[in-house]
Amino acid sequence: MKIKKVLSALLVTTMSLTLLAGCGGNNESQQGSSGNNGEVTDVALKVWCPQNQVDTGIMADQQKAFAEAHPEWNITWTTEVVGEDQCATEVTKDVDNAADVFFFANDQLKTLVDVGALARLGGEAEAMVASDNADLVKSTVTIDGAVYGIPFTHNTFFMFYDKTLMTEDDVKTLEGIMAKQTADNVYNYYFESAGGWKLGAYYYGAGLSVFGPDGSDLSAGCDWNSAKGVAVTNYLIDLINNPKCAYDGEISVSELIADHRLGVWFDGAWNYNLYHDALGDDMGMATIPTFNPDGNDYQMLGFYGSKAIGVNAHSKSMAAAVAFATYLGTEEQQKVRYDRSAQPPTNVNITIADDSMVTVINDEAAKCSVVQPVDSTFSARYWNYANTIPTEIRSGELNKDNVQEKMDAFVAAMTAE
Repeated sequence: MKIKKVLSALLVTTMSLTLLAGCGGNNESQQGSSGNNGEVTDVALKVWCPQNQVDTGIMADQQKAFAEAHPEWNITWTTEVVGEDQCATEVTKDVDNAADVFFFANDQLKTLVDVGALARLGGEAEAMVASDNADLVKSTVTIDGAVYGIPFTHNTFFMFYDKTLMTEDDVKTLEGIMAKQTADNVYNYYFESAGGWKLGAYYYGAGLSVFGPDGSDLSAGCDWNSAKGVAVTNYLIDLINNPKCAYDGEISVSELIADHRLGVWFDGAWNYNLYHDALGDDMGMATIPTFNPDGNDYQMLGFYGSKAIGVNAHSKSMAAAVAFATYLGTEEQQKVRYDRSAQPPTNVNITIADDSMVTVINDEAAKCSVVQPVDSTFSARYWNYANTIPTEIRSGELNKDNVQEKMDAFVAAMTAE
């Protein structure tokens, strides 16, 4: 649902940037309107951002500050609420009339590029992405060396735990978590595949993949039916059927933690306040654990992504759109979003003292993650089929008597032309 808010006309000046418009393979340099002999240019900019950026007043303040600093453009602003997760869906309905600047989750990158909706960034925007982000983060907005977005916050999960039930040492391994002695009405672990998003952490952690490490090599196929893949699946059969493991959809995390009945669960920064409000100082955080499905310890590897700011390749106010998108992605504005909406910044120059969540997320990204594939074939197949694995384990349809047959069927579905 979009909420439309038309803001008053503001006077702004440009930031001189180069944009390489990556649409249909035709790259054209575009400059801002600096050096226009003091003339004021009328432009219209539509911005799509998530609800929290409107409710907190962050976007309105950023537009105002941008205007005050740059009075050479007379911009008519239109601000609409479109969540990062819904951006590709809304943009692809009508690219020409979509927002000039929008926030998107990077797993939509390939879709947006394929329909010609994302402008390839150059100049100051590209330089900022290169200098202010770790390689893992940069890779989330890059295709074949071309930059199509400005990352501003991490989009991954990590581990939460209840300190009254688990210690820092307990949560280092999944075996330690499940072995901890707890009361009969307490669950040690919460299993949630999140439609395949969290499920992948087990298989990728064991060194398996879908279409190669980055999910784009169709010739590499899927190896989840290998001996190691079968071992991981058998491990999940035991885990999901363990009475000390709560299963998503049958009981909620919030219901359990309110009564200190859940030891460990995975989630992201977006639910930090929910859990902290319930547990206070009893809430612990750490990177996701190791596990041992075949006599070997493996570090689980969660899918890592970013949330980013993009520019519509069809914008009629291209220079202004690029300038504003770049401004939104700066170190200063990432810090603003962290201070006012608790979004951990990707900018490596920002130091946030005494914030354990930011420390954990940075460690998760560096040590316990694999970049979430954005290839369109991966997306079309993986999300459709991966969630059948835990669902069929829970129902008993997938069991240790037919695990090889079921994993063969999964791989066949993934690789079918």
